[in-house]
Amino acid sequence: MTNSIYPLAAIVGQEELKLSLILNGINPAIAGVLIRGEKGTAKSTAVRALTELLPELEVVSGCRFSCNPERHDELCFECLASEQDPSRTSRRARLINLPLNATEDRVAGGINFSSTIKNGKTILQTGLLADAHRAILYIDEVNLLDDHIVDLILDTAASGRNVIEREGISISHPARFILIGTMNPEEGELRPQLLDRFGLCLEVKGSDDLDERVSLLTRREEFDLNPVEFCRKFVDESQRIRRQILQGRQQLSKIRFPPYMRIFISELCNENNVAGHRADLIMEQAAMALAAFEGDNEVRTDHIRRVAPMVLIHRQRDAQPPPSPEPPQNQQNEEDSEQEKSEDRPDKPDEPESSEEPAGEQEKSGTEPPETPENREQQKGEGQEGQTPEPKEQGQDDSPRNSEEQVFEIGASFKVKKISTAKDRVTRRGSGRRSRSRVSQKQGRYSRASRNGVQGDIALDATIRAAAPHQMGRSGDLAVQLTSDDFRFKIREKRIGNLLLFLVDASGSMGSRGRMAASKGAVMSLLLDAYQKRDKVSMITFRRNEAEVNLPITNSVELAGKLLAQMPVGGRTPLSAGLIKGYEQMRNFLIREPTGRPIVIILTDGKGNVSLGDDKPVDEMLKLATSMAGETRAKYIVVDTEEDGLVTFDLARKLAGALDAEYFKIKDIQAEELVTIVREKQ
Repeated sequence: MTNSIYPLAAIVGQEELKLSLILNGINPAIAGVLIRGEKGTAKSTAVRALTELLPELEVVSGCRFSCNPERHDELCFECLASEQDPSRTSRRARLINLPLNATEDRVAGGINFSSTIKNGKTILQTGLLADAHRAILYIDEVNLLDDHIVDLILDTAASGRNVIEREGISISHPARFILIGTMNPEEGELRPQLLDRFGLCLEVKGSDDLDERVSLLTRREEFDLNPVEFCRKFVDESQRIRRQILQGRQQLSKIRFPPYMRIFISELCNENNVAGHRADLIMEQAAMALAAFEGDNEVRTDHIRRVAPMVLIHRQRDAQPPPSPEPPQNQQNEEDSEQEKSEDRPDKPDEPESSEEPAGEQEKSGTEPPETPENREQQKGEGQEGQTPEPKEQGQDDSPRNSEEQVFEIGASFKVKKISTAKDRVTRRGSGRRSRSRVSQKQGRYSRASRNGVQGDIALDATIRAAAPHQMGRSGDLAVQLTSDDFRFKIREKRIGNLLLFLVDASGSMGSRGRMAASKGAVMSLLLDAYQKRDKVSMITFRRNEAEVNLPITNSVELAGKLLAQMPVGGRTPLSAGLIKGYEQMRNFLIREPTGRPIVIILTDGKGNVSLGDDKPVDEMLKLATSMAGETRAKYIVVDTEEDGLVTFDLARKLAGALDAEYFKIKDIQAEELVTIVREKQ
């Protein structure tokens, strides 16, 4: 027992966690385990402790791929090329830790630059997947792993071989490993393809039992003070578990699996509506491992019931409920029409007007201007012939009878589609999971070579090609003579985060027919997605006579959710003020991060009725929007919250046109159309 490793037997509670790891140690065909849970629940401690309990491996002496001398069909290319029978040796089991910032070369392998230049032939530099063969590949915070690294692991896990094809080499070697991942679900979920590759999955959480919590504190303090003495207390228990794992491996091939048990497994998988057949296969292997661990000769029903939750929890799908009956079409249209009229028609002439109302609103008091070709064309352009172009909405008057505020709950959230911006030639720093970009760090995928890449990140293939035509005129001890002009450096790409800036209309009309609840649900869905993609977010609301920064630029989705839930609705629509406040927030961000690409999402019906200057509210709004469109680093999205009906103003569409923005109706949010959105203009 390595004294610096906390013993598995000393972990308080977490029995299911320990069992899942032991079963994988007995039967690697289970294909690993995903451990999901909050911070500080011994996830990483348990994984490291498992390696201390696994039996030693018999390997080919000197093989850097740890080939099994008993399996000639799985020998690597170096062992196959050897003319002598492979000699054998044994070594301890390994735990290979895959860091989140590992490059593709470090994971899969690549060319050893110095050896290749010196010897004049390709020398392979093995990667982490080679080290992980017949070992444990451990990924902490696996849900934050870059997608291109995930793809590498998926390909290798599916085939059992790692294929290296880059920079002029094409080599493959065996890579069969136990894949163990840990993650905090609050930081985002896994891609379904990778999630399904984990044979088992379980949720862990801290204990609520006071005695267990006290025991945990005491044991941890003892270990920190004297690891040697602490581990000695658990030697007997650790040896017992080690013997059980070894005996389980020996017993595994002798386990009998009755045919009717396979029918039971298939019924369980069907009842849980799992996709594919991997769940059936994994459940069989896990049940056999549990039977072997307990010293049984045959799989029983209780073995299957014990492992079934760990096999099914991340694979089961909810069956789609039948669609609810829709109301009669004519009845629905009549209700929509009446409601729309009550929301958007001008106030009656005898209703009092606010003394602060802009000049454009005074036309609603009953005094009609003389009809001219100019104002007739303007009225037609505003979507309602014979009436004023500036809509005044019910509930937006600042008089006492309409000054009450309302707070609406957050509507149903939904899984949003992918938001990303297209690649450009700008080099950036940072991390995230949203938009692919060139990076100025020695991380990410190698896409091409250039003279101006990251210094020290040499592209060997491009460097040799540049030097090859000049070799006849050069001399030296190296097989390939290089000068400073020959060096080419790698251009790498990775995903980084964005700023999502929300401008939310919180005026009185947003409270009608659940508009605000739906809008809050859409904002919350995007906030959750932004948190998982490690974006920055900010939120500005506008109502009454001003705009307010509700949420400064932050990464805290918890704070954003609280502020969103408490956000009141009421008053008039100062849309111009909202645009200006949003532009100021965006400009300050771009001053700090000139290479940033903010995404501005505006949720409004466009019916601004408060001016900042002498122009009419709608005209002022469109002028401001046209000016904002000149900031090409930003991407704008307008979500129209105006309901469809017999009478519509369609002002949000005009706002989108002035901003050169993507345009969506409010119904498209729930249809998950909002987030097809963010593509950089070509």
